[in-house]
Amino acid sequence: MTVIDDYIATCPVEHQPKLIEIRTIIKKAAPQAEEKISWGMPTFYLNGNLVHFALAKKHIGFYPGASGVSDFEERIQEYKHSKGAIQFPLDKPLPKKLIMDIVKSKIKENCE
Repeated sequence: MTVIDDYIATCPVEHQPKLIEIRTIIKKAAPQAEEKISWGMPTFYLNGNLVHFALAKKHIGFYPGASGVSDFEERIQEYKHSKGAIQFPLDKPLPKKLIMDIVKSKIKENCE
């Protein structure tokens, strides 16, 4: 068990598959990233924080930071978002390609 496994285990059972899915997407995009908990959220770390995610009442909050939002502004219009966060509704499929592209962009940014 990892700290992210522990986080997911504390969440309602009905939401755990979607949390496992977002974690799997991120791990596939960033296999070299370290998993940890930061700010109380599952975090992927590589030369700094790449992304965080967390369960909320009706969505999964995805936190790629300001550049992870602004660099993908055109592609995230259908999702509620703010300067550093994107909300993926629990009742809709996760946008796998978008998440992977954001994570890969953050890797590039952190490793330059």
